[in-house]
Amino acid sequence: MVKRSLRKSGKAKVDRDRASDSSSARAAAITLLSRRDYASGELAQKLTARGYDASVVSQTVQELVEERALNDERYAANFVAYHANRGQGSLRIARELRELALAEDIIDAALESGPDWPALAREVRIRKFGLPAPDDWAEKGRQARFLQYRGFSSDHIRLAIGPDFDLDEST
Repeated sequence: MVKRSLRKSGKAKVDRDRASDSSSARAAAITLLSRRDYASGELAQKLTARGYDASVVSQTVQELVEERALNDERYAANFVAYHANRGQGSLRIARELRELALAEDIIDAALESGPDWPALAREVRIRKFGLPAPDDWAEKGRQARFLQYRGFSSDHIRLAIGPDFDLDEST
């Protein structure tokens, strides 16, 4: 006998009558926002996936933005701070924010107000590989690939690994 998980997916569809009800969409949005912060595009996708009409979703999101219950600038700043504390670089964070449909100017402002990216890249390298700088090109390449995966730019990687390292020559 195979046991199947009966865990609820959390994506309960609304019926047709409630799909065009703005108060129902607002209640669903408030419920989602009570759990965590969302970007406006992300919240709109969640509500649309639950079956609410696009016009109702757009109106609800706009009302929440006007009431400042939903703020993309705040969301982006918190996102950058959280992911930078986890050791992720600016390129990776920017890509993830673009996937959430945030505007480029909001992303740029959040990244500029973020940490010192070269210092963070150096800290992440030291945390993973230790304080001594890598001796040979193979080790420099390995550390550079790690930092590249974490989302740091070539300039940040060069500063973190050492001045004699050129990322373009190692690949």
